Amino acid sequence: MTYGWTSPMIPYFTEGEGHIQMTQQEAQFMETINLLGSASGLPFVLFSVNKIGRKKSMLIASFLGSLCWLTLIFAPNKEVIYAARFFAGMAGDMCFVAAPMYVAEIAHHRIRGFLSALIYLMMLLGVIIVYTTGAYAPYYVPPLIGIVLTVCQCIFFPFMPESPYYFVYVNRINNARKALQKLRRSSDVETELNEIKKSVERQQHEKGRIQDLFLNKNNRIALIIMTVLNLGQHYSGITIMVMNLHTILEEAGSTYINSSVAAIISSVIMLVGGSTASVIIDKFGRKFLLITSSISTGIVLTSITVFYQLKYSGYDVSRISWIPAVACMLFAATFKLGLGLVPIVLTAEIFPTNIKAIGMTVAEIWYIVGAVTSVNVYSWLFESYGLHVPFYILTCCSFSMCLFTIFFVPETKGKTLDEIQIMLSGK
Repeated sequence: MTYGWTSPMIPYFTEGEGHIQMTQQEAQFMETINLLGSASGLPFVLFSVNKIGRKKSMLIASFLGSLCWLTLIFAPNKEVIYAARFFAGMAGDMCFVAAPMYVAEIAHHRIRGFLSALIYLMMLLGVIIVYTTGAYAPYYVPPLIGIVLTVCQCIFFPFMPESPYYFVYVNRINNARKALQKLRRSSDVETELNEIKKSVERQQHEKGRIQDLFLNKNNRIALIIMTVLNLGQHYSGITIMVMNLHTILEEAGSTYINSSVAAIISSVIMLVGGSTASVIIDKFGRKFLLITSSISTGIVLTSITVFYQLKYSGYDVSRISWIPAVACMLFAATFKLGLGLVPIVLTAEIFPTNIKAIGMTVAEIWYIVGAVTSVNVYSWLFESYGLHVPFYILTCCSFSMCLFTIFFVPETKGKTLDEIQIMLSGK
């Protein structure tokens, strides 16, 4: 919800409807400061997931998120809104590091991809909620829903066990055994517990230092893969689309469909596409979905690019002004089929336990860098040269992701976390 909140709110604050008036630049800064908050929270995330655990980190994030939503309801000016967005970015970043890590470590490898994908599906559901309520309900409704959801997590999530990998990592073996028994609904967990102990022990032979990301071959390969995938997500258009979808559709000048309605439909299609991918990811594998998604997304972005190029060149595009709306809906499906889903699954799979927190944090840094730069590059190119120029870049990046996946991304389907590390080492 935090991620998609600005899309319906930018028109609210800039078109004279809001209780606080902003210029276009001031409203767009709500996007940037949210992403800067994510970057600023990374050192604390790195500390918390290893020192207090994955579970407690998510609880802190949900508590902070509820305070941010509460602040947005009663914010008297744009400065307070900026502050709330900044700390909401910190809370969101903690979730996107701790939650994938937690899910990957509690799940059986046969359904790990599906369960990890659910995190992204919940994000898409949040986008749908905020697009719908932000466009048609009073200003306070989206924050109120956000408060209810985050408070519910604070109430119910404490009943979940901590990650058994984390317990083994901090040498609390009995706690790990109890956590596994609760997760598997069985008292016979010694075989799996021994596998976890062997995996953690083997990986702990190397200290979890940040320089190990570059000195160790496995970690270096994993970091390169995640850096490219995280940057590629944004430069294939997801942050730009989610945060500016209303503006992009209004620029087309279509009389066929309202931009708010198109945005809601697109977000629903994102959820359907992501749900489909989550079901088939453990059947068809990560590489197949990435390649299929990259090619189909590139084709869709090409159609948007051509439309705005024709419009910029002076052609009468009124009869085909429906193309951007339809293309954005198709983008929602094709992107979420792989590009929008697989990286978050891979992030939690390809880093070893001793370096996982550092690796995922650095990967998240690149995710934030991609988000911040793509949004600002888009805004600058749009204002300076026209909407077709940034879409040329998005199209090229999408097709490039296909090539990168073919040659560099390993297939992790059906492999345990330990087997993935052995595979990365070339053994």
